[in-house]
Amino acid sequence: MDSSSPPRGDSYDRLLEVAARAARRGGEVLRESFGDPSLEAEEKERNDFVSRVDRDSEAAIVGEILDAFPDHRVLAEEGGVLGDGDRDFQWIVDPLDGTSNYLRGLPYFCVSIACLHDDEEVVAVIYDPNRDEIFTAMAGRGAWLNGGSIDVAGSCRLDGAFLATGFPFKALPALEVYLAIFHELFLHARSIRRCGAAALDLAYTAAGIYDGFFEFRLQPWDLAAGALLVREAGGVVSDLDGGSSYLAGGNVLAASPALHAELIEVISHHTSERGMDELVPRTRISRSEPIGEI
Repeated sequence: MDSSSPPRGDSYDRLLEVAARAARRGGEVLRESFGDPSLEAEEKERNDFVSRVDRDSEAAIVGEILDAFPDHRVLAEEGGVLGDGDRDFQWIVDPLDGTSNYLRGLPYFCVSIACLHDDEEVVAVIYDPNRDEIFTAMAGRGAWLNGGSIDVAGSCRLDGAFLATGFPFKALPALEVYLAIFHELFLHARSIRRCGAAALDLAYTAAGIYDGFFEFRLQPWDLAAGALLVREAGGVVSDLDGGSSYLAGGNVLAASPALHAELIEVISHHTSERGMDELVPRTRISRSEPIGEI
């Protein structure tokens, strides 16, 4: 480990400082081209788009990280695994979560950055360039919005809950199961929103705006930063069985402790991690090596 690496221990202040700076750099790129009618996109696979802005934002973010920590590795959505360092410190970067929103001029998107130390998330940043809101977290230290401490919603239960979700466009064989879960939750919840940027949904869950969030078959860059934010804000993040394989499997439930238990119960009426694997087999993360389970 060279001198650019932070100390091993409970303090990761420099990691968080660099993550926040990198997120703002990426956010500047997004702001500059938002609403540009000439912006074109490619469809990587069905319902999964990429544009020049995704790549430019990613280049700015990754450059900032590797300039500060050249011995680290980065898993970026568009570029895959970057950097020549070992996996002691691995960054997970989504340069534009909510690409479809961005391309259509809907101002609900963000930059998401997490750093893992020995496969455990230690810092997280989610930046909304439209509102200039930066959500940050550090393992064992808490979660913040623009520097002010945040907490998940207090004693909310499923009856009357304000939930967020994402439709399983990339896991269509699970649609019927998803709709059955949605139906049961809809009968109890006050409302359910689908806004199209999972990282920002998780940040809003950490801040107590949403009471809970659930979605199937996301990627690590969609989840890593938001998961740490929710946990450090006092919430619970898990897979469909209540376990910790959400980065590996992409199925996530996030909420305050009481509501999380109720969400697990509803999910158990319809599916499980094993059931989801049978419907939509896990695949290796594209352009990368597998991420270790938390």
